[in-house]
Amino acid sequence: MPRHRTTRALPLRPPLGLHFPVPPRLAPGSRSGGPRAWRLAGLVAAVVAVGCQAGPRVAAAPDVAPQGATGRYAPAALDSADYARAERFLFQDADTLVFGAEVSPEWLPDGRFWYRNTTPGGAEIVLVDPASATVERLAPESARARALVGDSGDGREAARAARDVVVSPNGRWAAFIRDHDLWVRDTSTGAEHPLTTDGEADYGYATNNAGWVRSDRPVLRWSPDSRKIATFRHDGRAVGMMYLTTTEVGHPTLDAWRYPLPGDSAIFMIERLVIDLTDPADPTLVPFRMEPDPHRSTTCDHVYCGGTFADVEWSEDGSRVAFVSSSRDHRRATLRVADAATGEVRTVLEETVPTFFESGYRSSSWRFLPESGEVLWYSRRSDYGALYLHDLETGALKHPVTAGDYNVLEVLRVDPSSRTLWFVGNEREPGDPYFTYLYRVGLDGGGATLLTPDSAYHDVSLSPDSRWVVDTYSTPATPPVTVVRSATDGRVVAELERADVARLAATGWQPPVPFTVKARDGETDLYGLLYRPTGLDPSKKYPVVNYIYPGPQSGSVGARSWSATRRDHQALAELGFVVVALDAMGTPMRSQSFQAAYYGDMGDNGLPDQIAAIRQLGERYPWMDLDRVGVWGHSGGGFAAAGAILRYPDFYRVAVSQAGNHDNRNYEDDWGEKWHGLLEARSDGSTSYDSQANQLLAGNLEGKLLLAHGLVDDNVPPSNTLLLVQALIDAGKDFDLIVFPEARHGFAMHPYMIGRRWDYFVRHLLGATPPEGYRIGERP
Repeated sequence: MPRHRTTRALPLRPPLGLHFPVPPRLAPGSRSGGPRAWRLAGLVAAVVAVGCQAGPRVAAAPDVAPQGATGRYAPAALDSADYARAERFLFQDADTLVFGAEVSPEWLPDGRFWYRNTTPGGAEIVLVDPASATVERLAPESARARALVGDSGDGREAARAARDVVVSPNGRWAAFIRDHDLWVRDTSTGAEHPLTTDGEADYGYATNNAGWVRSDRPVLRWSPDSRKIATFRHDGRAVGMMYLTTTEVGHPTLDAWRYPLPGDSAIFMIERLVIDLTDPADPTLVPFRMEPDPHRSTTCDHVYCGGTFADVEWSEDGSRVAFVSSSRDHRRATLRVADAATGEVRTVLEETVPTFFESGYRSSSWRFLPESGEVLWYSRRSDYGALYLHDLETGALKHPVTAGDYNVLEVLRVDPSSRTLWFVGNEREPGDPYFTYLYRVGLDGGGATLLTPDSAYHDVSLSPDSRWVVDTYSTPATPPVTVVRSATDGRVVAELERADVARLAATGWQPPVPFTVKARDGETDLYGLLYRPTGLDPSKKYPVVNYIYPGPQSGSVGARSWSATRRDHQALAELGFVVVALDAMGTPMRSQSFQAAYYGDMGDNGLPDQIAAIRQLGERYPWMDLDRVGVWGHSGGGFAAAGAILRYPDFYRVAVSQAGNHDNRNYEDDWGEKWHGLLEARSDGSTSYDSQANQLLAGNLEGKLLLAHGLVDDNVPPSNTLLLVQALIDAGKDFDLIVFPEARHGFAMHPYMIGRRWDYFVRHLLGATPPEGYRIGERP
């Protein structure tokens, strides 16, 4: 996938490092012993490929001007000192050398806020009063600091912090799942009450299972008065199964659960309902009078997004629930309103698009405004994300709220009384289109007011009373500055922090180089970051490593905020590579047509843009060696990295592909069906998904390919990589494989994986011998 998410930490034993040379007796066309017999023999005879010997370091010459490069940078070997120097640019070292870079405000009822801060001298608690523009810095052990922090330590707050409960707005009730039924616990007395009693396996209430992600936390939305819950009954009874087993001495443990795939006749469906717990000992269930909805939303693929039940909003009095039903293929979004007392459902408006409908970037930006009889609707009907005001009864358009060739990314707040809203947007201001800004606009139109004018990426927090904004702004090359602004006109009332990066800079750290290139069409601007060795010698030519995450819901670069580390890009560059990360066509935060550039052809993965960009950068910087280009990625990036070397073997020489969803017919349904469309079988036996399947291209492999996967990956099941493994064996291709027996999906930055990835590029792209026995995280 596809998605970057936090996975459950598991103790990891060193994984298996496997290399499969294909013996002559199993050349293509030979059936002696069969490919599966060779697979077993290969597993028995597998050898770990570990580098050895030592060698010189990167020459120290920091000039990066585009001068003529006369020779390759190609040391015979790298030594432990080279790896140790590179390792100092990983997050566990570099991030500890930065102070004052993060401000997470905790707002108080009186309009003040506090936050924790780090300084070279230690931690501090900072108390801010925006109204008087005063800033107090307190020692954490002081009585005032302890009072500020300790006020949130009662039982209700502890319940809020629990992973598997959802607490009511008044703090009294904590909803949780027990034996497929929904319960509530009184946070003061501990008394528990069942709200449903007929839940059963695969047909329970508020179930949080999308196949690729599972959680015991219920999916629901409390009414503002804490008397009702909007949720659903989750029907997976006919959905196909997924199976994983542990690796251990003795009998393995089976993990079996429902996991729908593209093209399945049965997927997860939700039967919407309201539970009235005015009397929690005698709750009332009110089913919605409608057919079940597919387990979909207008933001992330499924119904649990951003820690809540997506696309659901209550009226302030708890009498009505507004929600959006999304079709299985994500092309149709229908806004409906349900009566919480009767379950009667009324359709307000519907929008159908030719590719996929989204109502914002990572969070829904439509709003239910029953007080004024209106709804704020998000649409990209103009190709850019904009807001439109509709009549709640008729669904008729009243007028656009925002307009222009820019995107509303997220609606932060709507104040019905002043008819004002605040939103985060991009592409409206000059400069990098991925820089985000805060705006204020009236529901009745009149144009958006820019509140954060600095040309940068703005991370903002709006005060509960909508008077103040805490704004942390930065760029990939400039460290963060945090200020408090007026939420009315954007004026700065107090500066809080300027990140202190002196200790980081003293290590020789350098920021990445932002760049702009043209896409495959020769017209569209694309943006990315370039990392180079701190000791780059411009008279030498350095191999290139293309880091890729293709989207379509994200990109390779990530946020355009400043960061001491982005994965291991700078660390890898320090070994003698130029690392390129580019957001290609087919990624978000631009226009709808930009994001849908290869809809229905996921195998594209933006690779033509990646190649076009690297070629342009090679002309710009002669110290980039375009005869030595490698690629790596994880999850969706693993899918793209393998696709890169299989589709473009004349360009990519080395690939490291980790946890890839190599054939999305073996990945969860809502992902593939949103970005590639519904699976269609053709009369000739082919399907509409064949074009994206990496294993069907196995015969194209010419360079060096390292595959890696976790055997208990319940996000992208390991069968995705094993399909490619079998196809490579059948095609008689040499390749390398790392198996993590105890890893789930998130092993991209596991020390062993980092080390093996570095070794692979050093050995096969740089042409050097890596140091023998070096282990990331164990240097003196």
